[in-house]
Amino acid sequence: MTRAQDARYLQTVVDAIRVCARYKPKFGQGRSSGVELPEFQKLYQNDRFYAWFGLDNPLMYAAHKAAGGMTSIYRQIGIGCESLFRQILSDQFALSAEAANWSYTVPASGIKSQVLHLDGRLSLSDIHDGAAKKRVREWMKKAAIAIGVAPSIQKSLAGIVFEVRQGYKSKDSKRQNADIANAATAYANAYLPCAIILSNQIDNGILSRYRSERWLALTGVIGRNDPLRSTYVFMDQIIGYDLAGFFDRNNAILRNEIDCVLRALLAADSK
Repeated sequence: MTRAQDARYLQTVVDAIRVCARYKPKFGQGRSSGVELPEFQKLYQNDRFYAWFGLDNPLMYAAHKAAGGMTSIYRQIGIGCESLFRQILSDQFALSAEAANWSYTVPASGIKSQVLHLDGRLSLSDIHDGAAKKRVREWMKKAAIAIGVAPSIQKSLAGIVFEVRQGYKSKDSKRQNADIANAATAYANAYLPCAIILSNQIDNGILSRYRSERWLALTGVIGRNDPLRSTYVFMDQIIGYDLAGFFDRNNAILRNEIDCVLRALLAADSK
């Protein structure tokens, strides 16, 4: 680990977080840039019903901004950590950007097909270090056994594809069904699907469903020395990078970035 590498990784996460401070609610106006406070007040003052109730109050704008911004914070942390994860894969195994990514095409109604992406890929054929390849292969074998993959499929597995999440705070059935479809496609392409959950924020029912659908699901448990259960033990022992150590080293900076974003979101004035 070098200071330059640490700084590069930190910048990846921080850049994603800082996007949240610019969040502005749209109020059904369909603008990608969102609505500023004066526009919001004019919009609500011109609506007699909302004006009767005083909903043009700047605090109402602040509440909308904070509510949408909170969702944005979780999303942007996830996006930053997805990029960080791919960078770590690339650095630890000397992978090209193309090798560290995985996507597939599915037929769609109409002329255009749909391209779906997962958040990372690690193919055994791309690992040139013998000890690292052996380490990953042995982990894959244990993982496949743990989630009940048939022996014939176990033998055909050529790598791992990853879905990276900061957490899973909703029971979004559409998302669950999409992930289950991703798993089926992964196995069809000889990849073991692995969900990397960075926190412990995932419903036990969802976690059980994913594992029953043959996802190897890791969560952000600390202190359990099991690379088949803990994201951070897996990263340290199998990928070869101490991700928990990275977050520990940069804890103060990350906390400060979130504090700045929250202060910006909770202020009625957008400036």
